[in-house]
Amino acid sequence: MIPENAKKVFSGVLFDVYQWPQEMFDGTTETFEMLARQDTAEVLAIKEGKILLQKQEQPRKPLFYCLPGGRIEKGEESLDGAKRELLEETGFVSPEWILYRQTRPLSKMEWQIFVYVARNVTYQQVPHLDAGEWIEIEWVTLDELIDLVDGGKLAWIEQDLRLELVRAKYHAPAKEGLKRLLGLL
Repeated sequence: MIPENAKKVFSGVLFDVYQWPQEMFDGTTETFEMLARQDTAEVLAIKEGKILLQKQEQPRKPLFYCLPGGRIEKGEESLDGAKRELLEETGFVSPEWILYRQTRPLSKMEWQIFVYVARNVTYQQVPHLDAGEWIEIEWVTLDELIDLVDGGKLAWIEQDLRLELVRAKYHAPAKEGLKRLLGLL
C-alpha cells in the first residue's frame, strides 16, 4: 500500500509514481518509491460448455491469446468494469457472474487483478474496440484452454489462474473443481 505521506512525483497515462521518506533500521532515511495503475479485470466467459478466448493484436505487440478484459475505470466497481470490458471487446453479456479471484501481483505496484467467471453468456451487440485493438474470438474447451496455457501460447493470463490451469492438467480433482466453478459439469 502506498503510505499516506507519499507524494505523487509523476502522473502518466498508465502509471503514476509515488515517493516517500522511509526511516531505516539504523535511523537513516531513504526515499522509497512505488507505482500505481488502474486495476484490471479478466473474464472467463462460458457458453454451452466452451470458454471464450481472444486472439488480439495491438500496436507494437505481436498477435497474442488472452481472456477478455482490461482496465477498470476510475470510480468503477470491478464487476462493472469486467461486464463493460466483456461487452466492448466481444459483444457478449452474462446473467451470472462469480468473482473467482482478486490478486495483487506485484508488491511494488498498487494494482489489483479481478478474475471473474461469466456463465451462460449471450451475444448482445457488435463489439466496440479501442482504436489500438484488433480482436478475434474463439471458443475452446477447458482441455484446449489448459493446453494453450501449458504450452505457453496463452501467456497473457493472471498468474495464479495459469498455475491452476496447469495443475488441472495433471491433477484430476483440481480439474473437477474448475469444471464445477465454470459450470462445465
